[in-house]
Formats: sequence, structure tokens, C-alpha cells
Amino acid sequence: MSRSDPPRVQFRMRVYRDADIAVGPGKIALLEAIIEAGSITAAAQQLGMSYRRAWLLIDELNRSLRHPAVQSATGGARGGGTVVTPTGLELIRCYRAIEARARAAAADEIATLTSMLAP
Repeated sequence: MSRSDPPRVQFRMRVYRDADIAVGPGKIALLEAIIEAGSITAAAQQLGMSYRRAWLLIDELNRSLRHPAVQSATGGARGGGTVVTPTGLELIRCYRAIEARARAAAADEIATLTSMLAP
């Protein structure tokens, strides 16, 4: 970021379950990338991570939830596929809504804080 770019505020909410991050910005971004790209492999490439890392994140997320956020099918004419489930879609919606609400609630403080930054 150069000095002429406007300040950027980013919320990074994480929900922990024991020592593990059950839900966080990386897992939400991965779910969104799976929706866009249509597979874990393509989503991982889009996000600049290995397939193994993406698969481990999805596995950890699925184990943290009552119902899986992602389902994969093996085989088939095109090698199977990956789908974000209704639970996964609701998780994305809820996470992004919390971010938006937090941003709106803190708008005055964010404006004050960013106005304190050097030009």
C-alpha cells in the first residue's frame, strides 16, 4: 500500500473451538472460492494455497460444524466435484453479515482512527 492509498480497515473475526479455529476469514474465503471456481483444486489455486492446505481447512471446518459446509464426490466422468452445502452458504451469509454489522457499528470510531493516520 502506498501512502496515497486510502486506509483500509479489515475485520478478522475467528471462532475458536478448543485450540482450533472453527470459523475464520480464510475458511470463509475458501468456501467463496469453491463456489466461484467449482472445485477445491481450483479454489486453492485461486487463493494461492496448496490443495492439501485447502483440503485440511475444509476438513477442519466440516468437523467443527454440526452439518458439513462442503461435500465432495469422487469419480464420475469429470472426476467428481465439490459443492458448498446449504450449511456452508448460511455460514458465509452469517459471517459476512457479522462483518458488515461490526463495520457499521464502529463507523464513527473507524473514521476517527483513520483520520489520525499520517497522509
